[in-house]
Amino acid sequence: SAWGDWANYTASPLRAFENELGAQAPLGFWDPLGLSSNGDLYSFKRRRSVELKHGRICMLATMGYITPEVAGKFPGYLSPSNKLLFSDIPNGLAAISKVPLAGWIQIFGYCAYCEISAGYDADITKRTPGDMGWNPPIFSGNDPETKTRRLNAELANGRLAMMAIIGMFFQDGLTGSAWGDWANYTDSPLRAFEGELGVQPPVGFWDPLGLSSDGDVAVFKRRREVELKHGRISMFAAMGYITPEYFKFPGELSPKLGLKFADIPNGLAAISKVPGQGWAQIVAFLGTYELFINKPVGDEPGNYGKGNLGLGFLGPVK
Repeated sequence: SAWGDWANYTASPLRAFENELGAQAPLGFWDPLGLSSNGDLYSFKRRRSVELKHGRICMLATMGYITPEVAGKFPGYLSPSNKLLFSDIPNGLAAISKVPLAGWIQIFGYCAYCEISAGYDADITKRTPGDMGWNPPIFSGNDPETKTRRLNAELANGRLAMMAIIGMFFQDGLTGSAWGDWANYTDSPLRAFEGELGVQPPVGFWDPLGLSSDGDVAVFKRRREVELKHGRISMFAAMGYITPEYFKFPGELSPKLGLKFADIPNGLAAISKVPGQGWAQIVAFLGTYELFINKPVGDEPGNYGKGNLGLGFLGPVK
């Protein structure tokens, strides 16, 4: 069922981890790549440990981007020997080239100390993933419910921070600032299409795979036409899932086979019930529209001159 209960999928190997920390609404246990599909407990704990560490680093990194913008910078010298003031360090990616080598050695040395002093892999094999043997006095406690809530919050915030810092890196790299104006990225080939339909907030012109980066107008229009066709078919398909839950036509779908509309289940199960002649009619109908009826009007992708609701007698869309 399109709105089936997860409880019905009893064969999933992910059930071994569905009650773990981080399995939160609305997605529950979310593993789209199936990394946990083999049910290996050590691998799961190893990935959970890495997730927590990355989340913690990204929460600090995100605050490291925001704090200098809001609270300012420390007074005095970051490196007295190099006469380098804290105020000389720019915010964001530009700071990488300004921090002296000794500073990077200290940063990596501190990270290594935290990792080694807690015992490599000890949080996985001896404790719980992410437990580095240090309990913050303000946030630690003995109440199990409170502890679970705080650990879930840490995972959720860490995941958000991982997305946030990547977004900041990306925007900083393009515009020179983590909250830079898109107008600063004047070299973008996507500017050829930023005034097109579909460029809407909050993402603007969204092309994460760079398919339009070559600026080819003909290819862009071809993709826009395909997008519109797929969107129209999918709108019908979505309604086709919903409508039969409330109404089905009376009578027979195939009198020859004695097949009634009421005999056709909803969703994917219907595929095996529709007879071959029915599929031939569906494909022939789509092919006829594609080859003979839908003729482009003007230079606008997806415009076939059908007017409002695709019914020509209602007049053109204004």
